[in-house]
Amino acid sequence: MALERFSAAWREGYVTSVSATNNTVDDGVCVFCALGREPIDESTGVLVRTELSYVVLNAFPYGSGHLLVLPRRHVADLWDLTEDEYADFFATQRRAVVATQRAYGPDGMNVGMNLGQAGGAGIPKHLHGHVLPRWNGDTNFMTTIGETRVLPESLASTWQKVHAEL
Repeated sequence: MALERFSAAWREGYVTSVSATNNTVDDGVCVFCALGREPIDESTGVLVRTELSYVVLNAFPYGSGHLLVLPRRHVADLWDLTEDEYADFFATQRRAVVATQRAYGPDGMNVGMNLGQAGGAGIPKHLHGHVLPRWNGDTNFMTTIGETRVLPESLASTWQKVHAEL
């Protein structure tokens, strides 16, 4: 069956308007900025910090080993980063991927970003990248039918495994 397309060019005015770009979730307090000032410690979830970026455990992980990589400066988009911040952010993300690979030995890895509220970012005003180890067959009926995630380890255990590799 061929994919049908429906033109909605009349929507262009809205999606490019100022009101659409300002329509994002923001409670006035950035949890990521606060985490960026916390010490590197199991209790904070902060794993490593560079001059311009840091890595933290995802407090609501999709699966074991789910990390977030963030610029220390509060910016929402990739194009808001300076060249030095951009280079450091992606070097730190690569470092997190290598550490996660060593700590878990997964079959694969999801590495990416959800940019903006429409792109799926839970906190759209502070840029962050995800590093998530994946295993063949790591989906199951609990997620598919029960809408529940089963995590086989604590965040403290994740912190210890990954921190040792960073």
